[in-house]
Amino acid sequence: MQNEKVKTMKRKIILASTSPRRNGLLQQIGLEFEVVPSKYEEDMAVAMKPNEMVRRFAEGKAEDVAKKVKTGIIIGADTICVFKNKKIGKPKSREDAVSMLRIFSGKKVYVYSGICIIDKDNCKKIVDHEISWVKMKKMSDEEIQKYVDSGEPLDKAGAFAIQELGGIFVEKVHGCYSNIIGLPLYNLYKNLQRLGVNIFEYEKWKEIK
Repeated sequence: MQNEKVKTMKRKIILASTSPRRNGLLQQIGLEFEVVPSKYEEDMAVAMKPNEMVRRFAEGKAEDVAKKVKTGIIIGADTICVFKNKKIGKPKSREDAVSMLRIFSGKKVYVYSGICIIDKDNCKKIVDHEISWVKMKKMSDEEIQKYVDSGEPLDKAGAFAIQELGGIFVEKVHGCYSNIIGLPLYNLYKNLQRLGVNIFEYEKWKEIK
């Protein structure tokens, strides 16, 4: 008897985040998904190692949404920047963004992302994390001021966006590029596979061309 290829059924995918960057990355790999915002509140002051923190936050977001839905695969994610062992979130003001960029100028900044995938139908959960780093170019005060004037850094962890204008200040990248944007795609793919989800069943990426 010959082995037949079994065509897997498309699973319902739910993103527990309203982040346009994570939304865009899921669209990039062709997933069909819906967004259900999480009300989980992060506490950056908690005494945890960066990898533990992003895992905890991602899990909290996914679990919050899992309580609201009856079926599907829920994806939760969280990303923070770390500089000299200090956890860096989004700047609180324009002045804070300028200060962050001055500190990062010419230095390495580490980016940690936590990911949690909950299979509501089969009662399974995977929690994982990814680490990358970027080497920032030496930035002049004029460059920093003009970048902050663009408004882009004000809602970004670490006050820069590698996939947008901020990419001109990134000299080198080590590790997963999409992790720096906010969602490690390779990590997501391998863990979806572990849950029996085949992203090639969705094929929404064809519509992007």
